[in-house]
Amino acid sequence: MKFDLHSHTNCSDGELTPEELVLRAENKGIDVLAITDHDTVAAIPLAKSAIAKHNLKLKLVEGVEISTSWHGFEIHIVGLNVNSDDDQLLKNLDEQLLKRENRAERIAEKLAKIGFENCLEPVKAIAQGRSISRVHFAKYLLREGHVSHIQQAFDKYLARRSKAYVAPQWVGIEEAIHWIHQAGGQAVLAHPTRYDMTNKWVRKLITECKSLGADAIEAALPRQNKNELMQLLNYAKEAGLKVSQGSDFHRITPYTELGKTLNLPDDCQKIWQNWVIA
Repeated sequence: MKFDLHSHTNCSDGELTPEELVLRAENKGIDVLAITDHDTVAAIPLAKSAIAKHNLKLKLVEGVEISTSWHGFEIHIVGLNVNSDDDQLLKNLDEQLLKRENRAERIAEKLAKIGFENCLEPVKAIAQGRSISRVHFAKYLLREGHVSHIQQAFDKYLARRSKAYVAPQWVGIEEAIHWIHQAGGQAVLAHPTRYDMTNKWVRKLITECKSLGADAIEAALPRQNKNELMQLLNYAKEAGLKVSQGSDFHRITPYTELGKTLNLPDDCQKIWQNWVIA
């Protein structure tokens, strides 16, 4: 079976609607797809309806990607098989979304000081009332001709140590893992080697996630070479963690696609091995 356990819709910072995403996943031969939007589960009922409407064979894993703070880094913890109707989870995610809105206001204030005034409302319009992220600011800067591509918006204005960067005030990793477990899910450290840190810090992060109750790390990632995969598999084995895989799909590009180059070897302990997939 083909698993992709990390994807996004336009309910956070992805570009496809939940319906478009599940249709694309089916078209790409995905058997099991997790939708893991940032700090929201709003896409889950829409995706379920689309799967029923089109009579898709695709199996949907209810998921979320929770933003956390750790030693000054923004670390993402993916929750898989959460109960997206869990009242406490929904309350916790509402608090995260409020923090996103507050951060967006501060980013807009910083951008105004460097000449990009009154951008908050247009950014909210781009987000369409959904979870606001830096990607929406990047899209605004691109649309207005201030940058030539999305990555340039991050490099010049939105990334760490850039002009309009605002440090997030997210929950800690331990709290995010607790939220996920409380909602019946499994907690996965997302893309450990894609944070701006040294290998020593990556290993420290993985070890600490294990001590805080994480279940797995993402080991198979998009645009990944064999050395990176083997390194992550070794880190997981050292820490006694299972492994997961996901494209972290946000939009259609030549480089990232649902299910593309996600190749975990047969002999590793995959997070889905004990799942009952009807």
